[in-house]
Amino acid sequence: MARKANPTPPSSWLNRSWRVVATGGLFALFGVGGLLLSCVWFNLLRLLVRDSARRHQLTQDSIRHSFRVFLAACRFFGVLDYAFEHEERLQEDAGCLVIANHPSLLDYVLLASRMPRCDCIVKQALLRNVFVRGVIKAAGYLANAESERLLEQCRQRLASGGTILIFPEGTRTTPGTTLTLQRGAANIAIRSQCPIRLVQIHCEPPMLTKQGKWYNIPATKPQFRVTVLDKIDTRTFMREDDVSPARAARRLTQHLTDALQSDSINNEK
Repeated sequence: MARKANPTPPSSWLNRSWRVVATGGLFALFGVGGLLLSCVWFNLLRLLVRDSARRHQLTQDSIRHSFRVFLAACRFFGVLDYAFEHEERLQEDAGCLVIANHPSLLDYVLLASRMPRCDCIVKQALLRNVFVRGVIKAAGYLANAESERLLEQCRQRLASGGTILIFPEGTRTTPGTTLTLQRGAANIAIRSQCPIRLVQIHCEPPMLTKQGKWYNIPATKPQFRVTVLDKIDTRTFMREDDVSPARAARRLTQHLTDALQSDSINNEK
């Protein structure tokens, strides 16, 4: 077994205090930026660009560049650091599901900042959030509503060359627990016969987890590592002697769980 590296010593009291203040300021900026994009820029696009597909792409380009600026600010002010491995693979994923584990609130921001197109599936409740609902509607994101309707929307989006990002855990990972994936992502992949791109996200020490508040700053500056793994051909999970989509989805879900859990374990060694 590989030996763990020596742990980084805790930051000074002054450094941790600064990171609390900077984190609060940056997330306030994130919320205000979302409102400005929704109320000003996206409304201008709606007036100036009549073609809906072109407007959605311009909206997603704006989101991607905004997220890059936000992450660069987080790095500049010492709140966190991040690195991507094989991010160029995301340029090859038109008509593909991108599936990732979900350790932090920033996972979507990290991936959407690098994906040329990101057709995200969001919770229906977010459409009532004043800070993000305008962004969701302008970008053409898919609301997680009725399953059959969502499945058909995903099929159409993938067939048109879209790239759908899904976190199949359904919520952020609880640190130290076994990875558990829901079957929704596998069902979409099997029934759409689309490939899957796996992405492993690792954050050490954990930050912005499901249980943690934004002001619960880790003792050391968090380091995010985003590894873009190989693509999976979902057609191989439909065997000639067993063509049931439900059983194929179960096998695929187990395969995805093993792959993401294996990489997660390797990252901790």
